[in-house]
Amino acid sequence: MREQRRGRSAEHARRNREFEAFVAGAAGRLLHAATLLTAETRARNPYAQALLTAALAHTYAVWDRLRDEDPYDLARRDLAARFARTAWRHHGGQGGGVLAVLSPQERLVVVLRLYEGVAEEQVAALLGLSEARVRAVCARSVATLRAAARGAADGAAA
Repeated sequence: MREQRRGRSAEHARRNREFEAFVAGAAGRLLHAATLLTAETRARNPYAQALLTAALAHTYAVWDRLRDEDPYDLARRDLAARFARTAWRHHGGQGGGVLAVLSPQERLVVVLRLYEGVAEEQVAALLGLSEARVRAVCARSVATLRAAARGAADGAAA
């Protein structure tokens, strides 16, 4: 009986060490992705932090069931899905982040495709869109960001 408890305790400690190592390596990049999604600033990003916390909690909950699945990919998918489910609350990027000029869907596509490097077909499957729609949203979003950057540069020069 005592040996069983020690075995479970050692397994629990191993699981915690593995997860802590994962978080140490991945949390910064995931928080940056969440901050881009929410269009908050680095200094003030409570919604992004809440999204990250929930995604990491879910990843920890299923940690033992991960076989050959990449925990970073799982956490990123969960983060994106949570954002997509709650994005209606954050229509216009009031946070002032770099992607604030984009709609929530556009931010999601840009962050997954360009920042995270997720393949078009995977983004399409995750968001329930066609690949052509993902391409169109990405292209339109990049054009919007370029126009906003040109406008900011023209305003600074004046």
